[in-house]
Amino acid sequence: MRARTRAVVFDVGNVLYDWNPRFLYERLIDDDRALDAFLRDVATKDWHFQHDAGRPFAETSAELAAAHPDHAHLIAAWGPRFVEQLGGMLPGMHALVLDIEAAGVPLYAITNFSAEFWPPFRDREAELFDRFADIVVSGDELLTKPDAAIYRLALDRFGLAAEDALFVDDREDNVAGAQSVGMPAVLFTDAETLRADLVNHGILS
Repeated sequence: MRARTRAVVFDVGNVLYDWNPRFLYERLIDDDRALDAFLRDVATKDWHFQHDAGRPFAETSAELAAAHPDHAHLIAAWGPRFVEQLGGMLPGMHALVLDIEAAGVPLYAITNFSAEFWPPFRDREAELFDRFADIVVSGDELLTKPDAAIYRLALDRFGLAAEDALFVDDREDNVAGAQSVGMPAVLFTDAETLRADLVNHGILS
C-alpha cells in the first residue's frame, strides 16, 4: 500500500485573511449610510465576482461607472487599491499555518481572486505565501469555485489525489464543490474549530 500524501488546501479570503471592502471605502466615504448604500447597490460582491472569473477591471469599472456616474471616482479606486480591502490574518490562523508546516504537511491554496489584484497582495504577504507549495488563482484559470473543474485542475497541478487533500473554505457551496470531486472538506468558522478538524483528520496531533 502506498504511503498517503496528506496536504491542506486553503481558501484565502475570509479563511486566512479578513476581506471586507469596507476596509478601503470607510476611508473614502465619511457617511455610514452612504457607505452602506455604495457597497450594497453599486460596488457589490456580485459585481466583484467578475474579476475573480477573469474579467479585466478596466471593463467592469467602465460599465459600472457608466451606470453610476456619480460614483465613478469611488469605483475607480476598487482595482488599484484592492489590497486595502484585505486586513490582517484572521485570529489564530498564522500560528495554525506554522503548525501545519512544522508537522511536515504541504500547504496549498485555491482562491477566487482577480489575476490583476492577486500579485500585489501576494507580494504584501510573501512571508506567509512563500510557505505554500502552490496556489491556484481563479482569475488566472478563468475558472471559479465551486465549479468542479477548478478543483480538478488544482489537484492535477498539485500532484495530489483527491482523497489526500483536505480543503478548507468559509462557503458551504465551495466546500460542496470540493466534496463533489472526492476531496474531504471542512467549513471554516474560526481557527480553534479548524484546529480540531485537522486533529480529527489526522493532520495535527
